[in-house]
Order: sequence, then C-alpha cells, then structure tokens
Amino acid sequence: MTILNEQQRPLITNIAIGFFSFLLLLLLLALIGRFAIPRITSERDTNNTALIGHIIQVEVLNGCGISGAATTMTNSLRKYGFDVVEVGNFDHFDVQKTLIISRNGNMASARQAARALGISDDQILREESPDFYLDLTIVIGTDYTTLNL
Repeated sequence: MTILNEQQRPLITNIAIGFFSFLLLLLLLALIGRFAIPRITSERDTNNTALIGHIIQVEVLNGCGISGAATTMTNSLRKYGFDVVEVGNFDHFDVQKTLIISRNGNMASARQAARALGISDDQILREESPDFYLDLTIVIGTDYTTLNL
C-alpha cells in the first residue's frame, strides 16, 4: 500500500473539490432552469366554438370520387380537434350530400361534427353497432366544396 506524499494530498483534495463544485454548479443551473424556463402545455383553442371538449373518433370515407377530398376533410377535422382514425373510400362514389353516421348513438357528437363542417342536422344518421370502435363515420358527398373545410 502506498502512502501519498505531502505534495500529492493537496492535489487530490483540490481535484475532489473542483469535481464536486462542478456538480454543484450543474445542479444549481438545472434548478434555476426548472423554474425560469416556462413549461410547454398543450391546450385546445377555446376561441373557436367548433372545437370539441372531448375526443371524438371519426372515420372519413370518400363517397364522391373526387381525389383528395378525404385528405382535405381529414385535415379540417383534425384542425377542429377531432381524432380521425381511418380514411378510405365508400362502397360507391355517387353520394350527393355529405353524411354523418353516428356509430355509438351519441347524437351530440354527430351534431358537433355537423356544426364544425357546416352540415345540417338532417344529414345525420344513427346506425349503432357494437362492431364499431369509433364514434362517427363521415361519408363525403359531391357537396364537400360547400363545407367548412
């Protein structure tokens, strides 16, 4: 076992003091940064009344056959706060008026989507099924250029 001579002891002590001082400085900077830098919070826009307060899951189906209609509708719905979980084509492309189909029976959700898109309540259908895991299906008709997109 080697014993440190008189010159090595102050050197090791100074290195230890420097190391712990550096750690203390880092901890103080982290603490100051924690309180000084504001945290980012994600909140929904409360100025737009079309935005919703809870998550409504939506399926968007292109029923008009116009290329890009489902993408445009999806982007608008997401802007309004809806959760678009599926996008695809309807079984035919001759739908004249855009339809909202309530899959879970919650007609309030369907009316919120109708208000956001500028669709009248007579274009809302109720078709409940336990096989659907989403709230609404929106079938885009040829009138989609007149909607709030």
